[in-house]
This record gives sequence, C-alpha cells and structure tokens, in this order.
Amino acid sequence: MRKVLSAIALAAVAFLSATGTSWAQRRAEPGAFDYYVLTLSWSPAFCAKSKGAPDPDQCGMDRKFGFVVHGLWPQNADGGYPANCTRDRTVPKAVVDQIMPIMPSVGLIVYEWAKHGTCSGLNATDYFARLREAYAKVKVPEPLQSPNADLSVPAMQVERLFVQANPGLAPESVAIVCSKRDVAEVRICLNKDLGFMPCGSRIVDRCRRDAVLTATR
Repeated sequence: MRKVLSAIALAAVAFLSATGTSWAQRRAEPGAFDYYVLTLSWSPAFCAKSKGAPDPDQCGMDRKFGFVVHGLWPQNADGGYPANCTRDRTVPKAVVDQIMPIMPSVGLIVYEWAKHGTCSGLNATDYFARLREAYAKVKVPEPLQSPNADLSVPAMQVERLFVQANPGLAPESVAIVCSKRDVAEVRICLNKDLGFMPCGSRIVDRCRRDAVLTATR
C-alpha cells in the first residue's frame, strides 16, 4: 500500500505544482508557522478542468461532490509558507479511509501530507485529525451544498454566503480563488486553535468580476 500511495503522490505532484500559488515556499522546522489556511475546492470546477483522465474517486460519474477539502496549510503572516519540511511520504491506510469522505482523492491526500502536513509539527494521523476538526468548524452555506445544474452564484456572493453561514467569520478571513470565470476555491484563515482570524499577506481574493460558481460549464 505504501508503494501505491507514493506512486499516486508523485503523479499528483505534476498536476498540482503547475497550479500552485506564487508566493515563496520555505523549508522550515516543523511547527514553525503563524496560522492555518483551510482550502476548500469546488469539485465540479476541478473535475471539469482536470487534465487527462480525472481522478475517479472524486470525479467518477457517480460522484456528486460540492466543496471538498483541498488542504490545511501552515502559513506565515508575511505571505510565505513552509513546505516539504521532512521526507515523510507515508499516510496510513486507516487515515486515508477516514479522510476520503471530505478529501476524496488518495493522490491529493498523500501530496498534501508531504508538502504541507509535514510542516505542521504533527504526525500524519494527528495532522489529518486536525484537518477534519478544521473542516468541522466551517459550515458550507446551504445554497452551495448541492451542485445542481441551476446553480450560478457570483464569486463575491460566495464569500458573503460563507460569512453569513459562519458566526464570527469576517470577510477578512475569507479569500475566493478563481480559474478564469470559475470559482475554484474558498480559503479560510484559522489560528492554531482553529479560531477564525484575518488572513495574512497574499491570502486575497483572486477572481475576475464576471467569475461565478456553477455546477457545470
């Protein structure tokens, strides 16, 4: 199983590194960071734009995911972030099974652990428990829970809906990221105790004026 997960992780790196963020990555001591960014991916947009054969776990014909977890990223206030802090690439199968309902891609799970989780100061089991806890803190707004064909919500309205659905969440703690005209991600900033907090430098909205969240394109 370890060899299978490692191979999938290497395949995921090629795609995910091409869509990575532009700010500085840094090697650092595990646990040396300022806050977390919980990143939620809008699955219909991801699956529509996947190059090659889309991941069947997330994008198969019987899969109807809306927002899923992309990652829980250790982040620094100046906009930099630690990455690949150890050489550990192993995620126990039991942990993969637990996280798949909210992060439905084995390749992504392994990749996120290697790049971001190893910088958390936690082992893989505790890191993904922390990720599940962070996800449980955030309520996906009811209008955005089901990716039905009639769904069409402007990007800035997506932000307002998240703020309204989560008491204590301010606009300064949310960033919407788009791919051309499609809402792709919602990023929510959390302190180390997983309370909402203002985002640091570079965690900002990245959308065109005409960007929308839809279930189809």
